[in-house]
Amino acid sequence: MINLENPRRYRGLVDQAHQVAREMFRPISRKYDRAEHEYPKELDTLAALLDGMNDSGGEGAGAGKLSQEKSADGSVVNGRNMSAVLGMIELCWGDVGLALSLPRQGLGNAAISAVANEEQAERFEGCWAAMAITEPGAGSDSAAIRTRAVEDGDDYVLNGEKIYVTAGGRCDTVVVWATLDPAAGRAAIKSFVVPKGTPGMDVVRLDHKLGIRASDTATIQFTDCRVPKENLLGSPEIDTKRSFAGAMKTFDNTRPLVAAMAIGLARASLEETRRLLEAAGVEIDYDRPAQSQAAAAAAFIDMEAEYEAARLLTLQAAWMADNSQPNSLQASMAKAKAGRVGTSVSLGCLELVGPAAYTEDTLLEKWARDAKILDIFEGTQQIQLLIVARRLLGKTSSELK
Repeated sequence: MINLENPRRYRGLVDQAHQVAREMFRPISRKYDRAEHEYPKELDTLAALLDGMNDSGGEGAGAGKLSQEKSADGSVVNGRNMSAVLGMIELCWGDVGLALSLPRQGLGNAAISAVANEEQAERFEGCWAAMAITEPGAGSDSAAIRTRAVEDGDDYVLNGEKIYVTAGGRCDTVVVWATLDPAAGRAAIKSFVVPKGTPGMDVVRLDHKLGIRASDTATIQFTDCRVPKENLLGSPEIDTKRSFAGAMKTFDNTRPLVAAMAIGLARASLEETRRLLEAAGVEIDYDRPAQSQAAAAAAFIDMEAEYEAARLLTLQAAWMADNSQPNSLQASMAKAKAGRVGTSVSLGCLELVGPAAYTEDTLLEKWARDAKILDIFEGTQQIQLLIVARRLLGKTSSELK
């Protein structure tokens, strides 16, 4: 029988993350939405608490440590992927931009966890890593990356430009995707850990954005930037049979996290909308057919069903990662569904509440602005559906474009 409740071992974590979202994130959410690019200093205390949990063997709520694990006897495992997803849902119930601004919990940290060998994992322990993939000419198609890494003695020399790097201005390390040989296509795409301050690496711009304004988004230029060979994550070999599976493994861990962000935001929108509808005298009755209730109540129930479907898909993808099961299909399904639900639910709630939700009297208008990025980064809606189609039909990227 399938248990749809949160795992018992993580109920304490969920409660703690929710308390952080309620007591720390919500009160400063509007402040840092208005003060774009200003670092939320209040997060330093929270980062120290998360570090303490990880150092003591606990499992935190951020993206810092993800892994694939299996119990010795082959029984079901609920590990770091599940804990990260459950914690992220709660934090993003508070504020997505602030969750993305947590020190040492960046998406680059998840990339290191997914691909690094044991020595690298230990060496980069405690860093705050952003992830740099997108380029002016390579957005949804990661295989179109043109940032070049050329072997030179004991180093690789990087040249290229990365845009839309989340936490790119504040982090201390960046995981950079680059190609060893453009003619070799996807198989030559590798990821490199580049510490901030490395000569030839420059943050040239911080972007102004529609939403998640508490999180900085940077453009980074690499000009003859020398990176030690030992900072290449995974194997340096160009294996055409495996393509860039090592690099893409990162997405199997991070896409459920982004889905979790959308789920947290959608739940926040639904809860606030329920409160406002009930205050206006709209009754939501789950024991009556939707068609026999007010139109607003029926629409609300429909949005709740979409939210629940996205939540369960996301938990499935995280559970599979924890149990060493291939989850690329499920990760893309979760990201596609949750990204769409986050946008549709937040906008739907805005419509149900009406003009009051369009002002800054509530956070509903902010959540609607924040939601759209969750349908875009880590692979757009259209790319996720394309990946799902390829997996289901058994087609390669060249066969189904």
